[in-house]
Amino acid sequence: MASYRIALIPGDGVGGEITEEAVRVLEAAADIHSFDVSTETFDWSCDRYLEVGAMMPEDALETLSGFDSIFLGCIGDANKVDDHISLQMLLAIRKGFDQYVNLRPIKLYPGVYSPISTANPETVDILVIRENTEGEYSSNGGIFKRGTPDAVALQTGVFTWKGCERAIRYGFEMARQRNKLGGSPAGRVTNCTKSNALNYSMVFWDEVFDHVAADYSDVETDMALVDALTMWFVKNPDWFDVVVASNLFGDIITDLGAMLQGGMGFAAGGNVNPEKDFPSMFEPIHGSAPKYTGKRVVNPIATIEAVRMMLEHLGEIEAGTQIQTAIATTLGAGEVRTKDMGGSHSTDEMGAAVVTKMREIA
Repeated sequence: MASYRIALIPGDGVGGEITEEAVRVLEAAADIHSFDVSTETFDWSCDRYLEVGAMMPEDALETLSGFDSIFLGCIGDANKVDDHISLQMLLAIRKGFDQYVNLRPIKLYPGVYSPISTANPETVDILVIRENTEGEYSSNGGIFKRGTPDAVALQTGVFTWKGCERAIRYGFEMARQRNKLGGSPAGRVTNCTKSNALNYSMVFWDEVFDHVAADYSDVETDMALVDALTMWFVKNPDWFDVVVASNLFGDIITDLGAMLQGGMGFAAGGNVNPEKDFPSMFEPIHGSAPKYTGKRVVNPIATIEAVRMMLEHLGEIEAGTQIQTAIATTLGAGEVRTKDMGGSHSTDEMGAAVVTKMREIA
């Protein structure tokens, strides 16, 4: 019997209650599909920072390295700790474990309303691959003469050939695997760039894209400047299959993608080390929503999606497929609807409904 150790980092705000739903789904999947799962919870958060002056201990990566995967609830509470401080924990895990792919599926399920009129379950099925460890989020730079009229801030993006190539290549592999276009070409990879204005970093990025594309004659290629891509996401979402983007651009366009799929309560992401040299980390991409803490009104679908992605990464493909079917069936029935969906059901009730459907399918 396969066995998996999962580290849980509930984090801040509503992180605790959505982590409970993650465990609920994990345990149900393990029971249905006959694998073993054990979890351990870590209190790394803004509250910890206020108590001891650090979001997580110095040996955090060493501790996490013994797990098969990581579930992260949500990090940040600007009322307690400045966001640029709390975010360092997430960046440290991504970089320390070489989680160089940020995997963001954008899928609109039946029964879910999108504020974007062009979005429906037939048109919205996009996978964004965001380079996740360098680029604009490399934390290189400085502020000089702070507090004076001569103050200067420098933020340096770092783009390496290796870093760009491996993320872009992963995108092409996913296009082959998805086979969205159903033949030849198997799929389409869109290069999200801004090389008309960023004449070093993005021109370099484009060169790497073209280099990788030459190895995939069976995959169609496309290019869109990031500002134009946001427009086309709204106007023609059905055009897009796989999109590859730098760290900053990928971060921005996936929030737009969340609106395509019905809101932040449906959006999940993976911070992935494809080679599995280190544990990968999966999370709902919504914030910690401190004002809703303890009210149990947050939609847990993003959390359940994160668990689905985690199980598929671990090789439990059947379990992941079943979870996705249970989500689609539950949402399509429209009988359980959380506050963001115009209903009054709780976080727990939505989670329980999906697990019930998982068992019915089994």
